[in-house]
Amino acid sequence: MAAASLRALLEHSIDYAGMFPPCSLELEPALTNHARYVRLHDTWMLNAFVLPVGQFDAAKQFLPQFEPMHPLRISALGPKTENAAAFCEALEETDAAIRSLSAHNVDLVSISQLEMFLPADADLGLLNEARSIVGDVPAFWEAPAEKAERTIALLSEHNSNADHPTFGYKMRTGGVTADAFPTSAQIAPALVAPETHQVPIKFTAGLHHPLRQYREEVQTKMHGFLNVLGAAVLAAEHKWDAAQTALMLNDEDVGSFQFDDEFFAWRDWRIDLSRLRDRRRFVTTFGSCSFDEPREDLCALKFF
Repeated sequence: MAAASLRALLEHSIDYAGMFPPCSLELEPALTNHARYVRLHDTWMLNAFVLPVGQFDAAKQFLPQFEPMHPLRISALGPKTENAAAFCEALEETDAAIRSLSAHNVDLVSISQLEMFLPADADLGLLNEARSIVGDVPAFWEAPAEKAERTIALLSEHNSNADHPTFGYKMRTGGVTADAFPTSAQIAPALVAPETHQVPIKFTAGLHHPLRQYREEVQTKMHGFLNVLGAAVLAAEHKWDAAQTALMLNDEDVGSFQFDDEFFAWRDWRIDLSRLRDRRRFVTTFGSCSFDEPREDLCALKFF
């Protein structure tokens, strides 16, 4: 059984992205997998199914695999656009698709969040327009790691003038080639910027394994989801700087991580269960093309 602190760190943390590399499943087998996952004992780790908006209509025929007690919760993935004008147009179409699917069968499917790439010319006015379009749908806007601090500051400014729900930031932490992986030094500043502690953040790609490790298939070191999520909550709790945060992101020693029913600790740093749950409100999920691999690795490391 998972320790309470491990459960607090990982509860509803995995957005299943089976249609994306390296798994790259077709829609039907990916949804069939998800229909099985929502019924598992370990479903407490599962969050939403990442579904491109362009696949919404095709997904409707597979909804009978779900049921009211085990519905399909979707993270809607909008298209990438080149500029603000194209972004607004695409967002209008995305919002219409979300409304249509949400009304299709309210017992079996819901849209829990939207994720979409923010164009380079985004400003506060564009975010205000985006909010007027998407309404109450929680949204995470992606920007490259090198623009993370600027994007988070912009989102924080927007959020300070808005009621809930707030906009969040989406950070890409890997891919299928070595050059797709940002360094720990690139990730760390996004986790320690003061605004980050009030801007929800989610991660995507490359976080298949609990701990940082070299993987031959990408010929580089992949970041670990325990490293990334753990560093995010501890950095916020203890006001770490980027250098300290990067140390934890780079740690490959399983013995550095401790979970029990009262606290989570990395080396000499700890956070108790109550504070961990509070910090998780702003450290939300990570996308993974596999739901099996993260759980199997945790078992292999004897975390549960």
